[in-house]
Amino acid sequence: QLQLVESGGGLVQSGGSLRLSCAASGFTLDYYGLGWFRQAPGKEREGVSCISADDNRVYYADSVKGRFTISRDNAKNTVYLQMNSLKPEDTAVYYCAAIIKYGSGCPEYGMDYWGKGTLVIVST
Repeated sequence: QLQLVESGGGLVQSGGSLRLSCAASGFTLDYYGLGWFRQAPGKEREGVSCISADDNRVYYADSVKGRFTISRDNAKNTVYLQMNSLKPEDTAVYYCAAIIKYGSGCPEYGMDYWGKGTLVIVST
């Protein structure tokens, strides 16, 4: 069964940090572009950060630049999102996704696989 499973979400105070993980099973992430997306209550899902299969192209939404870092560990078949200096507006369900044909940016449409999400709540 091909799936992505996120973990690492939770409740954190403003200014704190969390690291999200997304583990793949049933397929290898080596050849996939990977991304993190989020959906806040009452808002549309948005691309947070994406990375190409060769790590040469990385995208961050303006709202998270300088605070979030995407990385991958192909040996563990896992992608991470390190989130620092968290703000209440970062509160959302965070999803990871994989795309075999990655170009640039953080293309929500066209992703081949999606996880079910992990909830991040940042309190004031």
